[in-house]
Amino acid sequence: MLTPPEIARSLLAAGESKARLPFGKMLLLAILAGAYIALAGVGATAAAVTVESGSLAKLLSACVFPAGLSMVILAGSELFTGNCLMVMALLERRITPAQLLRNWLTVYLGNAMGGAAVAALAVYSHTASLFGDGLARSMVSIAESKAALGAGDAFLRGVLCNFLVCLAVWMAAASKRAEGKVIALFFPILLFVLCGYEHCIANLYYLPAGAFAAAEYGMETTLTLAGCLKNLAAVTLGNLVGGAALGVGYRFAYLKE
Repeated sequence: MLTPPEIARSLLAAGESKARLPFGKMLLLAILAGAYIALAGVGATAAAVTVESGSLAKLLSACVFPAGLSMVILAGSELFTGNCLMVMALLERRITPAQLLRNWLTVYLGNAMGGAAVAALAVYSHTASLFGDGLARSMVSIAESKAALGAGDAFLRGVLCNFLVCLAVWMAAASKRAEGKVIALFFPILLFVLCGYEHCIANLYYLPAGAFAAAEYGMETTLTLAGCLKNLAAVTLGNLVGGAALGVGYRFAYLKE
């Protein structure tokens, strides 16, 4: 197992490598990461949809959702929220601001493409008809609740979410074995889902899935484009702050002389 200073150096090198990826490869790996997170979202919703107890349903969802980051890390892909830790490489002057922004913008776009693609496939394959259309109704309800969330709440929940996601990435980097990485990342991801914190890449699946399900199954909905965009803007900014804060803190603790 790597020590914290070794993890910091490992993630520093990873940040450099990510910044130098060719555009086509970066976009492809980002699309895959968005799809992995979205597939975890489908599974997490399906696991909870027939459970009457709200707290138990939330716990079941939280236990399934870490599958997304497990696939991202073990299969190899580019996830915007985890890449917020690249701020460490920026502060160490190993990458430039332009390289950082190129990565973040490209990866965010690719993650959105992957998430929307899985949302469409899950709805139009009629996977959403599971449990007597219960999965479709849950998709719409989740999207509506996210779009109705106040911008301040969405921002703060985004901060807390990506602090935990980046902590999961940090902890997973400590292990050189697949099972160690999965165990390490499991609990921070479980916590963010259980607490109802907001992940912008997951929402790039949840919001389109709700819109697609409402249209396909003829459901009335309060979901609006403005509400979706408000949520994504606030959560994305919160995720940036939360992830960067962890990166800055650990850079100061383990890299700064």
